[in-house]
Amino acid sequence: MVLGPVSYLDCVVFCVFLAPQLIIHVGLLETVLVVLQCLPFLLFELPFQFIRERYLVGYNKQSPFVQKASPFEDFVIRCVRYAFANVPPNVGRVFFSKPVALPFLRFRMLRHGYLRSPIHWHEYKDRRFKGIWVIKDPIAKPDICVFYAHGGGFSMGSAYFYLEFLLIWLNLLSDTGYQNPAVFALDYTLVPEASFPTQLEEAIAAYEHVLSTIRDPNRICVSGDSAGATIVLSLLLHLANISRHLEKMDSTGVWRLAKPGMAVFISPWVTLVSNEHRNTTSDYLDAGNLHHYACQYAGEKVSVSDPLLSPGNCRDVSWWKRAAPSKGMFVAYGAEEVFAPEIADLIRFWEENDVKVRSRVEKGGIHAWPVARLFLSSSLEDRQKGLKSLADEIRNNIP
Repeated sequence: MVLGPVSYLDCVVFCVFLAPQLIIHVGLLETVLVVLQCLPFLLFELPFQFIRERYLVGYNKQSPFVQKASPFEDFVIRCVRYAFANVPPNVGRVFFSKPVALPFLRFRMLRHGYLRSPIHWHEYKDRRFKGIWVIKDPIAKPDICVFYAHGGGFSMGSAYFYLEFLLIWLNLLSDTGYQNPAVFALDYTLVPEASFPTQLEEAIAAYEHVLSTIRDPNRICVSGDSAGATIVLSLLLHLANISRHLEKMDSTGVWRLAKPGMAVFISPWVTLVSNEHRNTTSDYLDAGNLHHYACQYAGEKVSVSDPLLSPGNCRDVSWWKRAAPSKGMFVAYGAEEVFAPEIADLIRFWEENDVKVRSRVEKGGIHAWPVARLFLSSSLEDRQKGLKSLADEIRNNIP
């Protein structure tokens, strides 16, 4: 199942679903104030900057992303960049919430002729965690399973917002030759409702559930983007050293679980707070807000620089060698994203110390572009390009 790119009609319908949820969860007054705050940008700054930087300056003076992006991609990313820097997270999280994302996906399916999802998916709730199972045949045993944690700066995002992305990924895994691929998407608790180690505890419990379902850890590929990739990296480090911060964790912390066969990361937030995080003219992330979210995630129990929370700070070679999956890790990221210097530095450290890793850096690419381009790019080949490379990597290493 591959739906068409997001259209202007989709944008209008998304706003129709969004508006009442903002009023319910944020309040009418704050919603109106945020809209009024955004109006000068939407009416004046956005069109002026868009026209000037896209059509009135020379190619060599354009940002690397603008040079390669379509007008629609460029326009949407400018809006996202403004929102990430200026819209309060309690407002932003509503955009990605289940009551908005799920009916929007159903509308997109209906617009493409699907009365219901052609791929089976269902919610899974446990007292320790919750998430979504996506599976080709729910009766048969999966021959590959992706354990996925979504991004969103620990403060936004949901498995439901990523559901279309995951459905297409499962379809691409099937195209590579897997008979019954599956995906489990963890819907972890966001900050400020909870901080570390809650998210790691939920990941441990959810991974144990996936492991008990699949039975063979070598058929599991753990994955995530941005903050979700941070949680998955922390999961790998924890599985290799369960004694660290054990006194701060619940009973899941003592579970000895087999490590997965492989790991795939999209734009991982490897170092939570770093002087190397600098805003770029291409990317939509804002370094200042990221550091604020990082401190919220760390909470008061553990330092934000602790290597279990901030894997980029872990320079213990033996720890990484115990943590790395047997089939290695694959990292995809954009050359222009805020996290690029820290991602490249960690990959270089792994390579120099014979920790099995492969990587692909996209020239002119921005944060989590394989996810964003699925919705924004116009051609089917461009939209699936990033995801297809991930599916191929998994297939090449877990035949």
